[in-house]
Amino acid sequence: MKSQRQAKILEIISTQNVETQEQLLDALQKEGFRGTQATISRDIKELRIVKELTNMGTYRYSAAVSEIDSSFSNRLNAIFKECVVNFDYAQNIIVIRTLPGLASAAGSAIDAMNMSSIVGTLAGDDTVMVVMRDNHAAALFCGEIKSLINR
Repeated sequence: MKSQRQAKILEIISTQNVETQEQLLDALQKEGFRGTQATISRDIKELRIVKELTNMGTYRYSAAVSEIDSSFSNRLNAIFKECVVNFDYAQNIIVIRTLPGLASAAGSAIDAMNMSSIVGTLAGDDTVMVVMRDNHAAALFCGEIKSLINR
């Protein structure tokens, strides 16, 4: 039940602007989940959900972008520095161009990050397509890629 509730929480915050734990609890109850504010608070901590400022000047819950452990972070940094040629995003889809033959390695490194904001990846010879949960997550992840390349 906990994993189902937490999956639903991630789904809710990726599709709705949720500003408070009470709003999140209400949304969960509408989906048939029972819980208390204390339960939601623990779930938020375990899922590493953060509040971020929206372009409207309000705050909303969002899944943390940096869910990378240090070993994968170092590996991803090395792969991206060596093989990424360029990248861009359109809405919730990121396209990453790599040197020939290295897209699969870049895609595997992204998959190993286990980020809840990433729906999946598809790699060819020199191109990786990353499908994100929403447009905002795509923009944030492109920022992460840029910072990895520029280190």
